[in-house]
Amino acid sequence: MPVSMITVPVDALDDFVQRAFLAMGLSPREAEICTAGLMGSELRCLPGQGQGVGRLTGYYDRISKGLYRPGADMTTVKESPALALIDAEMVMGSVVGQYAMALAVDKAKVCGIGAVFVFNSTHFGSSGFHARRALDDDCIGIAMTNAGAEMAPWGGREPRVGTNPWGLAAPTGGDFPVVLDIALTTAGKGMMRWHEREGRKMPRDWALTTEGYETDEPTAAMAGALLGIGEYKGYGLSLFTDVLTGVITGGGFGLAPFADRSLAKLDVAHTFIAVDIEFFMPVADFKARMDAFIAEIKSSALRPGFDEILVPGEIDHRREQAYRRDGAQLDAAVYARLRDLAQTLSIEFDI
Repeated sequence: MPVSMITVPVDALDDFVQRAFLAMGLSPREAEICTAGLMGSELRCLPGQGQGVGRLTGYYDRISKGLYRPGADMTTVKESPALALIDAEMVMGSVVGQYAMALAVDKAKVCGIGAVFVFNSTHFGSSGFHARRALDDDCIGIAMTNAGAEMAPWGGREPRVGTNPWGLAAPTGGDFPVVLDIALTTAGKGMMRWHEREGRKMPRDWALTTEGYETDEPTAAMAGALLGIGEYKGYGLSLFTDVLTGVITGGGFGLAPFADRSLAKLDVAHTFIAVDIEFFMPVADFKARMDAFIAEIKSSALRPGFDEILVPGEIDHRREQAYRRDGAQLDAAVYARLRDLAQTLSIEFDI
């Protein structure tokens, strides 16, 4: 049976999320950034991916346990004209990501490229949200993070690396930028849970049972390990994401992020890279070249069963435009959790 959905006005949902963050103790600026992150995910991602406003309740729980530190100051550990190493001090991950990418952009404007590495951080939301921040200043943005161990190494059956998402964004002259926003597993447990709720089987290349066998049963898969995109290739990319985030920064990697062994910190690490387009050519020329590239891609003859060719970020853009026009489609279970959270926070629930 399909999951029940409720249509809600985007502006009302945005206002509620911001008021909820303020009630949790975030500053107005922190609340604004975190709301933009969750709303961007809610409007652009599939509901089953679990990256949207449903995370509010988890954020509240972690703030209550001291795993997030609203209002804390990040520390610059080391810095050069092109590089920076930041101790996030367990600040809200969305705030960390936007700050770090803005710093990477500043460095790119001086050096042509800027890279900011972060440790001691928290869940930062969708990587694409932070990659898109670089577009504001005519840069290409790259954002990556490590995550809790859920993927089995190729040939193994126990989790050792995370979904370790990547976000890459480049401007175009069209209605939307090209944005690749992906985890390095074929799917996440959010999508498995969605299939489980609908009573549907899932593709067999998503996950393993605890015994190490591929399965199409979501319930069995939830207890096992995820599989990487492209088999051993996704595992390799995930491993190197940990190298470029947790290992190089001195932060958590592998089994450490989100382990919560002592409930002291989440131990997440991120990397943000900005490339200044104007170092290479006028921005208008770059956008024209991007548009020509996209036109080339879309000119390909179609495979049987396909109606069109899309570029990364195109379907997300369409979903966001439809939600803003017609209302966001909110999972009824998430809607109920938000209503309960409003009561806990003593704020009005008007969505």
